[in-house]
Amino acid sequence: MTRARHHWVLPASLLAALALSLLPVPQLLLALRPYWLGLVLAYWVIEDPDRVGLGFAFIVGLAGDLVSDGLLGEQALRLVVMAFILQRFRARLRFFPLSQQALAVGGLMLNDRIVTAAIHMVLREPPLPSLFWLSPLTGMALWPVIFLLLDALRLGSWRRR
Repeated sequence: MTRARHHWVLPASLLAALALSLLPVPQLLLALRPYWLGLVLAYWVIEDPDRVGLGFAFIVGLAGDLVSDGLLGEQALRLVVMAFILQRFRARLRFFPLSQQALAVGGLMLNDRIVTAAIHMVLREPPLPSLFWLSPLTGMALWPVIFLLLDALRLGSWRRR
């Protein structure tokens, strides 16, 4: 028995992640904004590695750079590093319970913040605020919801009654 593949879910989820990253957020909550593109890409690297790899992460990162006001190539580098780590540990991560996956994704989001800080340090940009490090906690908390939502859409289980 083969499952119906919903090919529209991948591009739609990435467009939704890009849109969420562009939504205005009050200054007070800005530090808690999760890295939507990283979370969605993490799901796809874990669940569909045949379609989503390092090249795909690079292209998605460039798209993220083009819609944001950041340095061209910064998100591309961040997402390639994230995809590389996920590919390396994918076999183990897939079989973790969702709570342990959330912890691993939180560590991955923390690594993303370290890469971002390193990029800013190399480019001699002003240091990032200390609240900048809270975002991985939000990503970790949202991972189970994002995973279950994307899994239901990808597998079509939202149609079952």
